[in-house]
Amino acid sequence: MAKGKKGGKRMTKKQLTEKLVQFFSSQPGKTLSFKEIFRMLHLDTHPLKMLAIDVMEEMAWDDFITKVTETSYALNTKGQVQDGTFIRKTNGKNSFVPDGGDKPIFVAERNSMSALTGDRVRVSFMARRQRHIKEAQVIEILKRAKDVFVGRLRVDRDIAFLVPQNDTFVHDVLIPKKKLKGGKTGDKALVRIVQWPDQDHRNLMGEVVDVLGPSGENDVEMNTILAQYGLPYKYPKHVEEAANRISGEITPEDEAEREDFRSVWTCTIDPADAKDFDDALSIRQLDKGLYQVGVHIADVSHYVTEGSIIDKEAVKRATSVYLVDRTIPMLPERLCNFICSLRPDEDKLAYSVVFNLDEEANIKNHRIVHTIIRSKRRYAYEEAQQVLEANGVVDGTGNPAPDPGKKGYKGDNGWELCTLDRLAKKLRAQRFRNGSVKFDSEELHFDIDEKGHPTRAFFKRSKDANKLIEEFMLLANRTVAESIGRRPKGKTAKTLPYRIHDNPDPQKMENLREFIVKFGYKVKTDGTRSAMARSINKLMDDCEGKREQKLIQAVALRAMMKAKYSVHNIGHFGLAFDYYTHFTSPIRRYPDMMVHRLLTKYAQGGRSANEKHCEELCEHCSEMEQIAQNAERDSIKYKMVEYMADKLGNEYDAHISGITSYGIYAEIDENHCEGMVPMRDLDDDYYDFDERNFLLRGRRHHHKYQLGDAVRIKVAKANLEKRQLDFTLAEK
Repeated sequence: MAKGKKGGKRMTKKQLTEKLVQFFSSQPGKTLSFKEIFRMLHLDTHPLKMLAIDVMEEMAWDDFITKVTETSYALNTKGQVQDGTFIRKTNGKNSFVPDGGDKPIFVAERNSMSALTGDRVRVSFMARRQRHIKEAQVIEILKRAKDVFVGRLRVDRDIAFLVPQNDTFVHDVLIPKKKLKGGKTGDKALVRIVQWPDQDHRNLMGEVVDVLGPSGENDVEMNTILAQYGLPYKYPKHVEEAANRISGEITPEDEAEREDFRSVWTCTIDPADAKDFDDALSIRQLDKGLYQVGVHIADVSHYVTEGSIIDKEAVKRATSVYLVDRTIPMLPERLCNFICSLRPDEDKLAYSVVFNLDEEANIKNHRIVHTIIRSKRRYAYEEAQQVLEANGVVDGTGNPAPDPGKKGYKGDNGWELCTLDRLAKKLRAQRFRNGSVKFDSEELHFDIDEKGHPTRAFFKRSKDANKLIEEFMLLANRTVAESIGRRPKGKTAKTLPYRIHDNPDPQKMENLREFIVKFGYKVKTDGTRSAMARSINKLMDDCEGKREQKLIQAVALRAMMKAKYSVHNIGHFGLAFDYYTHFTSPIRRYPDMMVHRLLTKYAQGGRSANEKHCEELCEHCSEMEQIAQNAERDSIKYKMVEYMADKLGNEYDAHISGITSYGIYAEIDENHCEGMVPMRDLDDDYYDFDERNFLLRGRRHHHKYQLGDAVRIKVAKANLEKRQLDFTLAEK
């Protein structure tokens, strides 16, 4: 190269490869961007930079370096053998997730060593074939995630089998007849694996732990769902007996230690079928334009002491589970439905956050105190909504009841409910102005007959009465979190379980931005939390009522992270709160009980709780919350299939609710039941899956199926065992 030109001496590909190998080897643990690599290796010319990028691609392919982002790499220091978690797929495309949260790596069925989802495994990476994805093979199963499984029994003359739910195993589980516990063909049962496959034999051997009952019976199927997720389907007798020994009597000592709210008007507002009332609201006017609102929460921790038999069972469960037709409570029935429940016309112990609010719902002062309350009225949401509407509230407008003047408010407690609603709407407006994300969700519900059979499917939307309760619960949760977490500079906050919600996934937000451009919308994908949230809210407002509304809302929701519990506070993106916790549902959530205990301890001058222990509990509660949600979803799927089982051949208008590489999901407009049109039934063309744009596109005719499109479907199959509905397209 001529003197004075950039780049110095020309380099061959081999020389540059050696230079990059030496460079990365000297920088272990460091992520290096293209810019840093070019500068540090003095790669000044465009050809050298392009050659370096090609070489690094090959080095990443050979696993010498790891691609961190599109423009940065790091030395791969993890080696050929790694530990992590195994994920089994019914189609045989299993995967391995290395410790540290790296991307999943493909494991073929022949290389899986009978590992199951959740198992801790050790793998060895296989030599990379040209133009093939990275593969691993399981070389050791370190720890089984579980050894008890649920399924349907098949009893033959000489041997019995368990046919598991969801194709858990490659082979059925063999059960010796003497280990059947009376189970018969068609019964659902829990089976413990006593012998796993190894080098000497391929068979799985098991023994029946419990027979749930005949397939198809409602109770049996609901218990099967719980057992499938390792959730308890009956309450331990010794724990119930311990609860029965607890007296619900309020002693003179209790009265002396607490603020007395029994004379203040107080009510509960809950679903019509609720029995565990864990929150109540009180209101009274202190002065013109000044109101005292009490958010009263059942004082569960007064009755459930840490480390007791009841507490240990509550820790294990971590949450109540809500299936379509039943609640599986966290606490024994005597506590959750009687002693702790804030039932009307009964004196109850509560932990309360009491606010003084002006007409604009500005907090003038507040206090967090133990109280005694007496609910004057138990409202179902529908009853409270009727009172609001009788006073001129039009649902969905966000407007409070108009001032009735001298006539006064209509109905019993009209002033109280309308005033609470007016203040809640001020709080809600403030929250959205501060950047809270606006997603109004709908929930699928069923009317159930006495045998548990669904007779109607419908969506329930939150109305003003629901939002009234929600707003005051959010306010109480935020206030409690701030009371512990917000500290002057230089002061360390004491340990508390927070409810945290991280910023949206940047890549998914970028996908959203690219996707909505074609509809003429914009959204911010970076910047401050509040700027991003306001941008998402504007997007939701702009597309409201448009054909693409559901489609855009679905894609935006996918960009959101999951909320979870942690003692390490990062704030709550969705609510736009710097501090947030769960305080308002201790009957059904264990983190709320933890918060109650810590608040009491700190109010008495106690030292900060053990951070490591609290974080472990937070992780467990987050995990159990997710499991409970999965079980709830499965119960909805089961009832959906059961509801549609006698409608085979019927045609319905529907909308595409999901796009996958193996077919399209469609939701029926009339009843909101969802099923799948398998790819094999889209036989008019060969369809390619465009994941970025959520569509299938035909190669020859270029016909598209996109999220949100209207379709006409026919109900083809209802498989209760697999909880699957199959549709076909009724017209092209």
